[in-house]
Amino acid sequence: MTQTPTAQNGSPQDGAPGQARAQFTVPAKHPMVSLLGSGDSLLRVIERSFPLADIHVRGNQVSAIGDAAEVALIQRLFDEMMLVLRTGQPMTEDAVERSIAMLRASENGTEGGEETPAEVLTQNILSNRGRTIRPKTLNQKRYVDAIDKHTIVFGIGPAGTGKTYLAMAKAVQALQSKQVTRIILTRPAVEAGERLGFLPGTLYEKIDPYLRPLYDALHDMLDPDSIPKLMAAGTIEVAPLAYMRGRAQPVFTNVLTPDGWRPIGDLEVGDLVIGSNGEPTPVLGVYPQGEKDVYRVSAQDGSWTLCCGEHLWTVRTASDERRDKPWRVLETQEMIGNLRAAHARWYELPLLTAPVAMPEREVPMDPYALGLLLGDGCLTGSTTPSFSSEDHELAEALGAALPGIAVRAKGGPDYVLNRIETPGDVVTLENPVTGTLRRLDLLGTRSHSEFVPDDYLFNSAEVRLAVLQGLLDSDGGPVTQADRTCRIQYTTASIALRDDVIALVQSLGGVAYTRRSEAEGRPQGSAPGTHHDDSHVVDIRLPEGIEPFRLARKREKYLAAGGGGRPMRFIDSIEPAGREETVCIQVAAEDSLYVTQDYLLTHNTLNDAFIILDEAQNTNPEQMKMFLTRLGFDSKIVITGDVTQVDLPNGTKSGLRQVRDILDGVQDVHFSTLTSQDVVRHKLVGRIVDAYEQYDSRNGRNGL
Repeated sequence: MTQTPTAQNGSPQDGAPGQARAQFTVPAKHPMVSLLGSGDSLLRVIERSFPLADIHVRGNQVSAIGDAAEVALIQRLFDEMMLVLRTGQPMTEDAVERSIAMLRASENGTEGGEETPAEVLTQNILSNRGRTIRPKTLNQKRYVDAIDKHTIVFGIGPAGTGKTYLAMAKAVQALQSKQVTRIILTRPAVEAGERLGFLPGTLYEKIDPYLRPLYDALHDMLDPDSIPKLMAAGTIEVAPLAYMRGRAQPVFTNVLTPDGWRPIGDLEVGDLVIGSNGEPTPVLGVYPQGEKDVYRVSAQDGSWTLCCGEHLWTVRTASDERRDKPWRVLETQEMIGNLRAAHARWYELPLLTAPVAMPEREVPMDPYALGLLLGDGCLTGSTTPSFSSEDHELAEALGAALPGIAVRAKGGPDYVLNRIETPGDVVTLENPVTGTLRRLDLLGTRSHSEFVPDDYLFNSAEVRLAVLQGLLDSDGGPVTQADRTCRIQYTTASIALRDDVIALVQSLGGVAYTRRSEAEGRPQGSAPGTHHDDSHVVDIRLPEGIEPFRLARKREKYLAAGGGGRPMRFIDSIEPAGREETVCIQVAAEDSLYVTQDYLLTHNTLNDAFIILDEAQNTNPEQMKMFLTRLGFDSKIVITGDVTQVDLPNGTKSGLRQVRDILDGVQDVHFSTLTSQDVVRHKLVGRIVDAYEQYDSRNGRNGL
């Protein structure tokens, strides 16, 4: 298709001096009705807009004569209309009027920029059921472009300018193109006092009237049958702003730091916590949440923690893993009642991708030697320390790890740990092992009261692994089963030592399951009588690359069985646990995960999400700050509102009015302003907006 428009300066025969003439030939491929409209409706719009020019149509030619500036604009208008028609998109009276307004603004230099009407009107965002969503004005196009270019975009303008609708279209586009994994749509429900609660009934009944406009927009952009499924899966969340702020844990909940466990309520901005990669990550925000209903989230290995119903968890299902789909982020309350698929647990939790990195502490005894003594040593203090093992290899390793100590065989499996005397020694010198055990508060402990001292529990990964290896070489071992990977089993009579072993395993990225074997009636093997203390059996799985044994026979058996397989942890139950004072934190880790109680990984921040806050003029400054700090990695936030329509109680400042003063100029934050000229509803709406603005201006009431 070709277009051959011509224009020439006016001559006496063309009209009055100073006038100009332009002529356009419309290719036969395009019927004139597409350019001029049914019943010449588009032509009449053009004629009304250019009263200083005469426009004539003859066949497939259009000519214009009149004021030079007007004729030049008419020529540009028909050029732009032809560009739009070439795309197959029809021209409408509204599109022609907006094109003329854009050309006049560009001519007067009031809009700036290089965008043309054709670029604005042919920018497709989303198509659904034969309908295409696209910007209709220059400001709308710039708003849409800003959403593409910036992480946080504010769309500020009167009702009817498409702020929310275009943001929704961009959100659906991002979801369909896999740029994000979920959409979160929220509004402050001012009239309901931000206390909507859990709504009963069907999906439709659950959508609160304050959220209905967002829900209705979804129906324009997605197959209605798919929306309930996407909402049930957490892919689309439509919630009042009150739900957005409450992703919290009780203030006494332990969070792991490089120096050990600390209550989350004691953390401050800048403190370090441990992330999913085992490395320290700083706390970016601490937000008290007040008293909230909390739930006890328990995993099948016995680990558990407390959190509120809106708290976020990174999870995946077996189907997700098979299909190589990314981990999903769900709220606690979304998973309640949906924890099983047949008899299998549904939601797998992530584990540490590397052992926790803690500062190395100086320790008074080799960690492997300590593990051996806790397993097979006699630490009562009433006699010289001793060690009992059928494996002479362990006795040799113990002697090599304890300087100044000679490990001497007493007969059978028993060894005594004697101090090596040197000339001039005083006979009453304390045995070095005895002295070290005394400093560690282990002297006098028996099999049911032993524990791992904190200096070893919260030490470098190398130290922690060495302690665990000593414990497993002495009191543990590989357990093989046909057609199954090898697990590790450890047995102790001490509850404290059982818990310490579990903590060591979890800190290295593994999982541990425990069960109790009662002492009553349980024989002692070759020893006479029965056991006096219950036995605690711990089944362990460690990640690939973590070697659990140094003892050759155990290590070879473990490796021959193919190792321990992949450790896994699944949510087992979620149960109400009362009301508690709560707080939430934001951390700088790329996946936003931090280690909470029992080495569970959880977070409060929204990653891989497109988040829209609508009617933001009805947020207060604290709510606005809370919302903005929910931003996670690979996420995008669009905030829309009209600062002239604030419904907050008297004396409450709008967070949308304040935020521009705070964030204007901050990198990757953009403010888009739309006006009455961008209203895409009934034309009367734009005139009403203008009338109110003039009234407010006359009466000194400035919405900004």
